[in-house]
Amino acid sequence: MAREKRCVQCGHRVKSLLIQYSPGNFRLMKCENCNEVADEYIECELMIIFIDLILHKPKAYRHLLYNVFTQETVYLQHLLWKMVLAYLLLDTYRSLLLRRTNGESSVPMNSILASLEVLVNVLSANFAFVLSFALASKIIPIGASRRKEILLGIFISSYIKIFLIAMPVWGFPVSVIFIVDLLVLTSNAVALKVMTKSTTSRCLAACFMAHSVKFLVEHMNILIICS
Repeated sequence: MAREKRCVQCGHRVKSLLIQYSPGNFRLMKCENCNEVADEYIECELMIIFIDLILHKPKAYRHLLYNVFTQETVYLQHLLWKMVLAYLLLDTYRSLLLRRTNGESSVPMNSILASLEVLVNVLSANFAFVLSFALASKIIPIGASRRKEILLGIFISSYIKIFLIAMPVWGFPVSVIFIVDLLVLTSNAVALKVMTKSTTSRCLAACFMAHSVKFLVEHMNILIICS
């Protein structure tokens, strides 16, 4: 996400991750700070990286957030809008799953009214999430110039929401939705810690506050709709 590449072990800035002699022939560089291989994930398959992300390993998040997304600011803005759209789509899908499971809607799910209700609920809840996260991040030293990077990191680290797509296929209970929500929260906290180098407790507190506000707004919207 930042222009500078980072060592996945210690987070120190490095000039280069590898030296390529010819196609398929390269040597991984070591970090001057910790004297370890700067980014071992360059040689790893995507599945290994994905598993380490699920296991919340900070070095996997450093690889993704610093060494994968290293484009210029204009491209980051373009990527941010893509991630926002994907995030909202997955949140809309989550809301539909909850309504279908709990039978909270008094109108058919395929009606225009129900679709508008879901859309308003998702947009208002995520607006509250971003706003409360901006307020919660006051406890963490974040420069104004890095807010877009931090926000993009939060959306990227919410990739676990994609598991919701498998729920109807595998017949998972509704409790899985809240397990996914918890994993998203902890994943956001790890990403925030990697990007800010703040303490785990502060990052967890900021993410917990933002997700709690989002949860309350969602349920307030449901109560208003049902009343």
